[in-house]
Amino acid sequence: MKIAIYGQYYQNSTEPIIKDIFKFLNANQVDLCIEANFLAILYEKKLLAKDYKTFSSHTELDSSFDILLSIGGDGTILRATALVRDSGIPILGINAGRLGFLASVQKDNIEEFLQLVIEKKYTISERTLLQLTTDVNLPEVGELHFAMNEISVSRKDTTSMITIETSLNGEYLTSYWADGLIISTPTGSTGYSLSCGGPVLTPEVNSFVITPIAPHNLNARPLVIPDSTEIKLKVTGREEQYLVSLDSRSASAKNETLLTISKAPFTIKMAEIPNQTFLKTLRGKLLWGEDKRN
Repeated sequence: MKIAIYGQYYQNSTEPIIKDIFKFLNANQVDLCIEANFLAILYEKKLLAKDYKTFSSHTELDSSFDILLSIGGDGTILRATALVRDSGIPILGINAGRLGFLASVQKDNIEEFLQLVIEKKYTISERTLLQLTTDVNLPEVGELHFAMNEISVSRKDTTSMITIETSLNGEYLTSYWADGLIISTPTGSTGYSLSCGGPVLTPEVNSFVITPIAPHNLNARPLVIPDSTEIKLKVTGREEQYLVSLDSRSASAKNETLLTISKAPFTIKMAEIPNQTFLKTLRGKLLWGEDKRN
């Protein structure tokens, strides 16, 4: 079996997890390839000593890899999607973070979960992506014009609201007066959108969510739309620029820039271990059922 391993950073709390992962995979003679920057951190902290194959770019990940292990939180997985892209390599998130809905495998009983991985006893959850096209070049976005959680627009360098003129499939919807607007996938519905009052969608739902951020028009509410919808946004405000964010990547855009958001032509495959389902994660993270009356 050939496994790619990616992590963003090192914290003392992740040391036991990393040691257990590599101990198990090496004992089972798994072919490992580690993201170069992450491996350098592990060498620096003296967590690893032997030589490993490395990768630094999405061009080095191909169909010969069975799975990519992402060690960290949800943010680490979102960055891992930039490495996997449309290669079809499944991602399994090992939660070394905090809240995390995507990194569903917990540090407890890690060897039991990894045994299921090397036996390929996992299922695949296809996650819809958003893609962004604009009428101007946004250098900070470059070729990474897709997002697994959300694409959002928000005010920049001002405390004043922005106006977001919104159209769906060519038909005018409304102009939001707000701090910003979030276009979320079902995967991202448990992230930024949820914190702004948006609904939770299960991953297999074929929908997007439009969620305003602190809207001044108080009757503005989150809206669920089919994921076949083409969304066009035009932002104006007192400042010359506003912020466009695709998951963890951000760029500045000038007022009146036309943003077109639609469903991306490929999906990200998330590996799901038995008994670590989305609904179980949802109950655990949101503490559903903790009320003693249940």
